[in-house]
Amino acid sequence: MNLRLWNRRIGLIGALLVVLGLTSIVAVTLAFSWRPSDRFAFQGVDVSAANGTIDWWGVRKGGADFAYVRATSGADGRDPRFEANWAGVYETGLRRGAIHVYSLCRLAADQANNFNTTVPRDHEALPAAVEIDFAANCASRPVARVVLDELRRYLTMVEAHTGKPVLLKISKPFDAAYGVTAAIPRPVWAVQDFFPPDYPARPWRMWQANSMRRIDGIEGPVHWNVVAP
Repeated sequence: MNLRLWNRRIGLIGALLVVLGLTSIVAVTLAFSWRPSDRFAFQGVDVSAANGTIDWWGVRKGGADFAYVRATSGADGRDPRFEANWAGVYETGLRRGAIHVYSLCRLAADQANNFNTTVPRDHEALPAAVEIDFAANCASRPVARVVLDELRRYLTMVEAHTGKPVLLKISKPFDAAYGVTAAIPRPVWAVQDFFPPDYPARPWRMWQANSMRRIDGIEGPVHWNVVAP
């Protein structure tokens, strides 16, 4: 191969790498700002202590209509920023709801007690949500009957406290393994970036549409959610 041809190929490869790099930058930038269309009239965030200190007025100015705040996890975990976030959402006039992260390694009754003693009764709050997924810190995989019975026990106890049906924020792998949305008639909060999810057995009520969204008031990525029209 002569030197001229070699240099030409090197130049083409370099140009291709530049184009691919620019394309990646554009794609990531779009992902950071993307939100579903305005046919979804109500859109908002869900947060935890991992999102740090939040400027809730900035979040409101960023287009959020509501916020879900992590309150508890398992039988004894409490989000250290729950009280601050719960109060901050209220002060801005945004609608607010609380989330519990469910664990297969703890009894449902203990988890419900953890949530109920952490989250105050508020008839104006959005329905509570339970986040259901496989977790790295829990290797237990009970049979489906046990999982579904325990989930029903959790829901019964929390709904007695809140007075509203609990939202099932459930991952695709968990629903595929245990058929929760087919077996338990509760509103579904489905999770899938950018493309409307079709895995639940019933139509979803809420959709986590972008786990990489950047908005005013929050440092780093935040979950962006929409309510079904």
